Amino acid sequence: MNPSRPLLFVNAHLFGSVDDWQPGWLLTEGQRIKQMGHGQPPQFPKGYLSQRIDASGLSLLPGFIDLHAHGAVGHELMDASPDGLRAMAQFYARHGVTAFLPTTWSASGEAIRRALDTVRQLLGPVPGGATILGAHLEGPYLNPAKCGAQDTRFIRRAGRDEALALLDSGVVRLLALAPEFPENLWLIDECARRGITVSAAHTAATYEQMLAAVERGLRQTTHTFNAMTGLGHREPGTVGAALSLPQIACELIADAIHVHPAVIKILLDVKGPQRVILVTDAIRGAGLADGEYKIDDRTLTVRDGAARLPDGTLAGSVLTMERALQNLMRAGGRPLRELWPAAGLNAARAIGLSAAKGSLEAGKDADLVLLNDAMEVCMTVAEGQIVYRLGRW
Repeated sequence: MNPSRPLLFVNAHLFGSVDDWQPGWLLTEGQRIKQMGHGQPPQFPKGYLSQRIDASGLSLLPGFIDLHAHGAVGHELMDASPDGLRAMAQFYARHGVTAFLPTTWSASGEAIRRALDTVRQLLGPVPGGATILGAHLEGPYLNPAKCGAQDTRFIRRAGRDEALALLDSGVVRLLALAPEFPENLWLIDECARRGITVSAAHTAATYEQMLAAVERGLRQTTHTFNAMTGLGHREPGTVGAALSLPQIACELIADAIHVHPAVIKILLDVKGPQRVILVTDAIRGAGLADGEYKIDDRTLTVRDGAARLPDGTLAGSVLTMERALQNLMRAGGRPLRELWPAAGLNAARAIGLSAAKGSLEAGKDADLVLLNDAMEVCMTVAEGQIVYRLGRW
């Protein structure tokens, strides 16, 4: 198969375009979607196509975009290993992810710089894997009172010299911080000036502090409900701001462990399918058997789908994106045709890439995932290249 020649999908149930087409067809050319339509495709010249793929009625969606992923299959970004990052990208592709932001955590400045250097080395398409869009800097400018699994030894305020050096790496697309500290506010301004999305994370911010941060340019909450001030009827807190302010999009770890299904439904009902961003927050143990795994110089245990530190604190997840979408559908009681944006388009919008990614439209990147009725990934296409196929596909 010549990877530079077009792919044609036929007899697909197409989501992510203006219409819900069943059957529908889609043609890629190079890295982009060339044409698409309802019913059967036109005839193409002999030898024009690289492959004709009969989707047999399966769902063809925009590829998933994970904005918050630390690791998988024994690797994490903070290892600063190019081979490890490639392995992560390939694992994510097996689960429908066509693009992602490798994510740091609170560490020394040197460790974070090494991780960002690794992202810069591999930025863009990964053979057999998801495209690396840039980096998500989760910390170190957080609140130790809401540290979660973040190491309090490395949590600090946003020093200008260090933070500017990290931004100058040129790969940071999303930065998570605690907006209640005056020392961190300048960084919201600077990120807004550079077009870097800012998210409230590991924070004890009040509603008023969140409102002030939104006015400066903060636009997101990190793993909403987790490691932040909850909703009170007199003090709305961080969660109250996330739910009530239309400017804020909400990350969600939909594994039914981090957030109860009833609360997932509340978030979805309040924010709507266009303002919820599914993420995995995946760690080293994702894709591996239950057991003990390293997180910096500490050890966590993965058991029954949850990753925890010895004191019981949740430490990321072993969730995959297709399961997150399935869990969102189950908890929210809504169909795929309503919820597909939560797995890709909303993420693309959040980091300013929706002109190229996140929906099935002619001219956009050919980032596709083919799902069967059990929400299993049968094929993943990243920028026109088949990077994963299951069995006969």
